[in-house]
Amino acid sequence: QVQLVESGGGLVQAGGSLRLSCAASGSIRSINRMAWYRQAPGKQRELVAAITSGANTNYANSVKGRFTISRDNAKNTVYLQMNTLKPEDTAVYYCNAGVVGWGKRNEYEYWGQGTQVAVSS
Repeated sequence: QVQLVESGGGLVQAGGSLRLSCAASGSIRSINRMAWYRQAPGKQRELVAAITSGANTNYANSVKGRFTISRDNAKNTVYLQMNTLKPEDTAVYYCNAGVVGWGKRNEYEYWGQGTQVAVSS
């Protein structure tokens, strides 16, 4: 019913920047909270940043001041601007969205397929 597709991952030197995008498509009535998670090798998946439908944001302490989450509701897209990247930011980044589909009453949580971010030292 709904698909999330991430893009923008890649290889970057420490101190560099990347911008991730996640576009939602399908039978969408509304999107509530959107978020980015990441999973590093040997680590548990963790919340990186989240943004509500009202544009309130929250961030993991490890990325505060470096990453910025934003959304374009007209495009059903969420972004993650990542600056001053560090090797410890290396992970697969996953998009997450709470979506209410057309003809539905309740929200369902969707996940993207993930995009690799690798930061070299």
